[in-house]
Amino acid sequence: MNIIRIDEARLDECLEVIHKSFATVAEKFGFTRENCPTHTSFMPIEKLRKYAEWGFEMFGMEDDGKIIGYVSVSHNPDGKFELHNLAVLPEYRHGGIGRKLVDRAKEAVAEKGGNKLHIGIIDEHTMLKKWYETNGFVSTGTQKFEHLPFTVGFMECDIC
Repeated sequence: MNIIRIDEARLDECLEVIHKSFATVAEKFGFTRENCPTHTSFMPIEKLRKYAEWGFEMFGMEDDGKIIGYVSVSHNPDGKFELHNLAVLPEYRHGGIGRKLVDRAKEAVAEKGGNKLHIGIIDEHTMLKKWYETNGFVSTGTQKFEHLPFTVGFMECDIC
């Protein structure tokens, strides 16, 4: 297994990983296209293509030529670096792939001179929140958005 940079040619593969990965979250919380149409499990390919156009750095974990994990990092106009769409296929979870992808995202931030990496998660997803905490993230607050059936939890990690 190795981490590769993702280019436009592999976005469809990555979207499949994202959909399969986030489908377990949608199921756990009862999200549907009707009650949470913007949830990542329903992301259209156009959105992923936009991320590529906007310069998101995209990485995939590859196993024997197959993408099994994905993550991207954006460098926003306000100078903030954000982690997006960390996804690992369910059958590959709990083997350190997510940690390796997060570590690669942190490296990308450091390479650009950043000192913090931010993320927004489903705050009610306590298991995921704890996982991010074990990977160096701390909670910085929450916000309830009217159009979402969950509270967004904001976290950040110092880049050393």
